[in-house]
Amino acid sequence: MTPPLLEVEGVSLAFGGVRALREVSLNLREGEITALVGDNGAGKSSLVRCIAGIYHPDEGSFRLDGEPVRFETAQQSRAAGIETVHQNLALVEDLTVWQNLFLNRELVRGIGPLAWLNRSEMKSRAADMVARLSVNVPAVTARVRRLSGGQRQAVAILRAAGFSSRLVIMDEPTAALGVRETSRVEDLIMLLREQGRSVLLVSHNLDQVTRLSDQVWVMRGGRCVAGRRTAETTGEELVALITGAKLA
Repeated sequence: MTPPLLEVEGVSLAFGGVRALREVSLNLREGEITALVGDNGAGKSSLVRCIAGIYHPDEGSFRLDGEPVRFETAQQSRAAGIETVHQNLALVEDLTVWQNLFLNRELVRGIGPLAWLNRSEMKSRAADMVARLSVNVPAVTARVRRLSGGQRQAVAILRAAGFSSRLVIMDEPTAALGVRETSRVEDLIMLLREQGRSVLLVSHNLDQVTRLSDQVWVMRGGRCVAGRRTAETTGEELVALITGAKLA
């Protein structure tokens, strides 16, 4: 068993009188695909936003490589090597693929007031990133609004995986995609694992979860109620854990 990359310990979060998370504890291992499953409102997205530095837990802690960490902002989470692909993808449709990849990471030449964007270097690096992960996009100079849903998802994943990230979090990455585009995105997720990246996959698709993941954590009512090695469980057991028909 590989050691945990990220450990979540007793994390709780409330919005007024609504308890979104209740003492959630789980871990993600290096170089594995970890799935997070549960019904709507189970707390999956709230936990993802805590890890991403968007929400701040009321209680609990995180450990990265065994060391305590606290993410006050999304920038701090990214600086630690954690990237998140949200459901809305957060792409700018009127910008090109390379511009989206380097958004808020722009490369410049010069110093101070004499600095200017290094467009040629960003285009070159973007093309290298596309080639390295075999992403199916027409060209890095294409505008995002011209891309299909699967291609947009691939660009969002590429942006998350292309900058020395160690953990890529994906929130329902194939929910709005057709069969062919879903297959391509799943191939990209598995390629990230082959490259030694860790992936946290939030999905309602239990068939996808059992095919792709190494570990599954089940959430219900804001709690993490069970954890299973994927090879040692079934879709039927996961459904029972999600609904509460079976207790861990």
